[in-house]
Amino acid sequence: MSAQIISGKEVSAQVRARLKKEVEQMKTQDPNFRPGLVVLQVGDRDDSNLYISMKIKAAAEIGINATHMRLPKTATESEVLDRIREVNENSSIHGLIVQLPLDSVNKMDTEKVTNAVAPEKDVDGLTSINAGKLARGDLGDCFLPCTPNGCMELIKQTGISIAGKKAVVIGRSKIVGAPMHDLLLWNHATVTTCHSKTANLTEEVSKADILVVGIGKAEMVKGDWIKKGAVVIDCGINYVPDESKPNGKRVVGDVHYTSAKEQAGFITPVPGGVGPMTVAMLMANTVLGAKRFLDSHQPGKWNISYTELNLQSPVPSDIVISRSCVPKPIDRMAREVGLLSDEVELYGKTKAKVQLSIMKRLQAQPDGKYVVVTGITPTPLGEGKSTTTIGLVQALGAHLKLNVFACVRQPSQGPTFGIKGGAAGGGYSQVIPMEEFNLHLTGDIHAITAANNLVAAAIDARMFHENTQSDKALYNRLVPLSGGKRQFSPIQINRLKKLGIEKTDPTTLTEEEVTRFARLDMNPDAVTWQRVLDTNDRFLRKITIGQSSTEKGFTREAQFDITVASEIMAVLALTSSLADMRQRLANMVVATSHSGQPITTEDLGVSGALAVLMRDAIKPNLMQTLEGTPVFVHAGPFANIAHGNSSILADKIALKLVGPDGFVVTEAGFGADIGMEKFFNIKCRYSGLRPHVVVLVATVRALKMHGGGPTVTAGMPLPKEYVEENLELLEKGCSNMKKQIENARLFGVPVVVAVNAFKTDTQAELDLICSLAKAAGAFDAVHCSHWAEGGAGAVALGQAVQRASEAPSDFKFLYDVELPIADKIRIIAQKIYGADDIELLPEAQRKVELYTKQGFGNLPICMAKTHLSLSHEADKKGVPTGFVVPVRDIRASVGAGFLFPLVGTMPTIPGLPTRPCFYDIDLDPETEQVNGLF
Repeated sequence: MSAQIISGKEVSAQVRARLKKEVEQMKTQDPNFRPGLVVLQVGDRDDSNLYISMKIKAAAEIGINATHMRLPKTATESEVLDRIREVNENSSIHGLIVQLPLDSVNKMDTEKVTNAVAPEKDVDGLTSINAGKLARGDLGDCFLPCTPNGCMELIKQTGISIAGKKAVVIGRSKIVGAPMHDLLLWNHATVTTCHSKTANLTEEVSKADILVVGIGKAEMVKGDWIKKGAVVIDCGINYVPDESKPNGKRVVGDVHYTSAKEQAGFITPVPGGVGPMTVAMLMANTVLGAKRFLDSHQPGKWNISYTELNLQSPVPSDIVISRSCVPKPIDRMAREVGLLSDEVELYGKTKAKVQLSIMKRLQAQPDGKYVVVTGITPTPLGEGKSTTTIGLVQALGAHLKLNVFACVRQPSQGPTFGIKGGAAGGGYSQVIPMEEFNLHLTGDIHAITAANNLVAAAIDARMFHENTQSDKALYNRLVPLSGGKRQFSPIQINRLKKLGIEKTDPTTLTEEEVTRFARLDMNPDAVTWQRVLDTNDRFLRKITIGQSSTEKGFTREAQFDITVASEIMAVLALTSSLADMRQRLANMVVATSHSGQPITTEDLGVSGALAVLMRDAIKPNLMQTLEGTPVFVHAGPFANIAHGNSSILADKIALKLVGPDGFVVTEAGFGADIGMEKFFNIKCRYSGLRPHVVVLVATVRALKMHGGGPTVTAGMPLPKEYVEENLELLEKGCSNMKKQIENARLFGVPVVVAVNAFKTDTQAELDLICSLAKAAGAFDAVHCSHWAEGGAGAVALGQAVQRASEAPSDFKFLYDVELPIADKIRIIAQKIYGADDIELLPEAQRKVELYTKQGFGNLPICMAKTHLSLSHEADKKGVPTGFVVPVRDIRASVGAGFLFPLVGTMPTIPGLPTRPCFYDIDLDPETEQVNGLF
């Protein structure tokens, strides 16, 4: 009786059908996901091309995104290794095959090349790591070589149990024979491997219940060698002469098929047996690699280690604490929170940038819980919002074992070298290394400085050239001859469209069109764009520019702002993508023409260059806390002039990474009347994100100040009222906290009050604040000692935040942006500050009319007022009443997307104090350590 034929075509078709369903199932998890396969070929062998085309076709049928990467015969080994490394780093590729043989005119070490493939992408199963795992029986933790794996599938199709059977493998190649031996062994067969040196080969074969032949000799194994009823798997592909065939030859296996099928119980044909299974198993390995990738990179599935603090008492200086903790390598931190290697750009060992491509990969994933940290109206010393933010994330992460990200602003070097010092948190709740955090970081602020000043230079240069040239000369220089031809740049085409000129040939413009195109006609007195510097330099608050004789008398008054007050910083913080940033930069209004038209950076032709300068700055910066929880440090808009919040992009990426049960904690600058109000009405309006909890930071000393305590001055000892128990003074000052709780609840979000405790505070004082906070409508109120104890000192706060995040909320904006400008300002002043009304001074009234006419009236409002009082007067503490807010001017940040009314006198570049912080800052030339930062 003839053997039953095991059809590789039929079995491989079943395998491919199963794989296609598995790929479709993966897409239900992530609609953008597709398994990726690369076949790397060196040279152009016909047989290799045939095999590759079969693989590419099979991949397409299943839904695998397959790429044929072809290198020429002249490729060197190093070039091949470079391409392999590129694919290894590409997270969209889950399988990499190096097609053998390597057809190169240069010497190639095949073993070195195949072992260069990352083991997790080695779908051929040829690397030493995968082979080693197979040899020791780790079948679930490696890729099985495709041909042996296909043979196993065919054996299983017979229904015969492998366990306990006598198996013989003829051949010991690394691709077939050796791994086939291991597979049969770990499936509990008793295995003998035969080869060219084996004695009594026919006798060994005759004992086999299962025979696998891969020796590479045509029809070597005869039927009379084979045990009656055995399973015969023929892996051979050989060509023998056959005059009946058009090409004069036919394909045969290593087994004499005609005689063997009379002895065997089951047999594979050649062709049509093992061959189709090899391709099918290659596809199966690719799908398996994609599954493993998905499983190991599920959003929210973190495998994070935390750093244990060695708490000291008394608490050392911030920089001593920072140096006492060795940060994890930042690439390890990135892996721990689910970032892929090709999504991270390393800037040394402790900081990195994160590519925006991650947003596409994670776009279908649910967000985590969103928490904003704000505060009562502070003293000039600050009340520890940054420290509380870091302490809270350390508590949620290292102590409550929740996925959590902090998203904070990058500090300006102005206060770092000025009066305030660094902004990395403090005590045992810090971002580390604090020197990196407080100084250059990855150069984002420098990029903003360069971009801002490029605009400023473009403005004055354009006015100079327009003032010194005729229309024709100006036009000819703006659209110069190149190769005998004039051509508009893409940015110039945009300007033509804005003017309603639908022409692309520079020679076809009329004289009137030439004038309109070439002349921006900026009014020097209506230039609103200033130069910037990230240093507190009071003498640049008002300057005269253009005094050189080369400027031909075209001088004008101007000023410098601090870099973090630049509109480009606000754009960075509020943008949602590279394309959105490019458009926002283009929309920035820098001046008004004599006819009252707004002039933008796009009109100046500089917007594309700005996007280039900001290309890297748009990527959030990854750092860590003292206890090893992740931090995004990104953007740092001035809280008085701009909206004082870190970037939307960092928040959005973090919310995806933490998963639905995780938390993202971000901080809003200054008190709740400034930073929080802008967070809700501006940042949340543009991001579309809805916060779950507001954490309101309060301190005993600040509340005593609001109760009528003496003046607090930075650098001076605190008066005794602040370091001795005084419940009466404290209770009176809690009116400010109650008002800020009310302000937060206006937006429909639960409020948790965090009382940041200092060593001079008494238990009675702390308990009084918590009691009054709850009575005022806070969801909860707890006191914290995270400055002295790290995350352990904020566990109660973390638990309160966790509970509050589950509470009902009804988020709403304070105003409709379609309201008139004055009405929006009035709503903020009355509802948030407690003012009776507003007064628009003449310049502010003129700007209301101008911006409304220019079409900017529907932008949200970003109030620029003192942070030291709810009112516009810094010395009015507590909850002032009976006041009218005077608005002296209104300016437009059209690209960023808001109008900012100026209330009172607001310097946009701080000055240095008599004794700046830089007196204490120095570099140790021996160790290269920075000393004196705090």
